[in-house]
Amino acid sequence: MKTITIEGQIRTEFGKSATRQLRSEEKVPAVIYGGAQEINFAAPATAFKNIVYTPDFMVVEAIIDGKTYRCVLKDLQFDKVSDKLIHVDFLEMVEDKKVTVTLPLKFTGAPVGVKAGGKLVTKMKSLKVKLLPKHLRENIEIDITNLELNENIRVQDVKAENMEIMNSPRIPIASITMTRQLKQEEASAPKAAAPKAAPAAAKAAAPAKAAAPAAKK
Repeated sequence: MKTITIEGQIRTEFGKSATRQLRSEEKVPAVIYGGAQEINFAAPATAFKNIVYTPDFMVVEAIIDGKTYRCVLKDLQFDKVSDKLIHVDFLEMVEDKKVTVTLPLKFTGAPVGVKAGGKLVTKMKSLKVKLLPKHLRENIEIDITNLELNENIRVQDVKAENMEIMNSPRIPIASITMTRQLKQEEASAPKAAAPKAAPAAAKAAAPAKAAAPAAKK
């Protein structure tokens, strides 16, 4: 499991003036909740860079005034004008308490539908799951080897042990679609000609000729 360390200091002052002062020092206010008590702290904006701007799932070890809290990222807030990070929420992990996190999906295998000329289309990049901290993992692997042309894998098809998937079961995760070239090839393929009737059958189907008149004596 990837882990990132963030060092910060406990916040003792709150309010707009205190928050403006932190941001003028290029620090970001943050909070850790879910544990025995709520921890309000601040850390340099650069300390959050590796966890904010990545698709990877990471565990955070927040060292606040010398004490370490093991957390997961829960929420981010950005300034509407400058797009700068202005607040971060973390959830402290407690051994016997389930947490809800978003885990990236990792597709494995070469789909048979792609080998047949189709195109893999991924419709979801992550799943929301509920699990105990000891069962956390970096991603959820999905084997798409047997995915055929015009087939889908849905949320309900994902087999993930020791976790509860929170997404709607019928949502498609990935599918194999026909490429434009494959559609054109199917459209231009000659249709099979109708089989010709056998000569014997043709004769049998032909109407009988009228008998020739008997010769006069």
